Amino acid sequence: MTEKLIKASVPTRIRNNFLAGLIICAPIAITLWLTWSVVHWADSWVRPYIPARYDPESYLNFAVPGTGLVIAMIFITLVGFLAKNLIGQSIVRFGESIVNRVPLVRTIYKSVKQIFETVLKEQGTSFKKVGLIEYPSPGLWSMVFISTDARGEIASKFNAMGKDMVAVFLPPTPVPTAGFLVFVPREKITVLDMSPEDGAKLLISGGLVAPEYKDALVAAKGLLPTPVPVKSLT
Repeated sequence: MTEKLIKASVPTRIRNNFLAGLIICAPIAITLWLTWSVVHWADSWVRPYIPARYDPESYLNFAVPGTGLVIAMIFITLVGFLAKNLIGQSIVRFGESIVNRVPLVRTIYKSVKQIFETVLKEQGTSFKKVGLIEYPSPGLWSMVFISTDARGEIASKFNAMGKDMVAVFLPPTPVPTAGFLVFVPREKITVLDMSPEDGAKLLISGGLVAPEYKDALVAAKGLLPTPVPVKSLT
């Protein structure tokens, strides 16, 4: 009996060690692969426009990955620097006036520009909080990213009805890049303490990766909450 237990435990230990190593190696490998892919993608776009005399590979016998990415970052930084002065602003306004005359292009340009200005604005409050709303029916709760208060015509219509509405983004699982824009009454939103990054992890993992949390009152007393038993889902 003892020999059978020992024989059975060896494959189990090997499997557990493999899974432990996979948890460590897989994120590192995926991160390196994504980084390498971004570097090569930037190089493929920028390097064809670099004059041969400024290309390091013209003087070296080996490839220098990341050259295009570095040049692109320097170029973008210089454009931002020049756009802050009077001459740069005049050039930007002139270019935008030309774009605004092209029917289809001006719509795409304005939409993309507004998205980037909203996301990259330093004082913006977009997606800085995570909350819960009752959706798709009462008693069922979905996690949302809180965007901003209702604005413009939408806010005017809601104010006429005496409603204080908040715009939230309701993403699906496990790919939260698409979803629904929902306007919810402020009092119907339960704001969470977790960060948007933790909320994204929770969504992508399908609820398997939950951020650590300790109730403030329990933490003040130095006690841990009593776990509530949950029936098996399998």
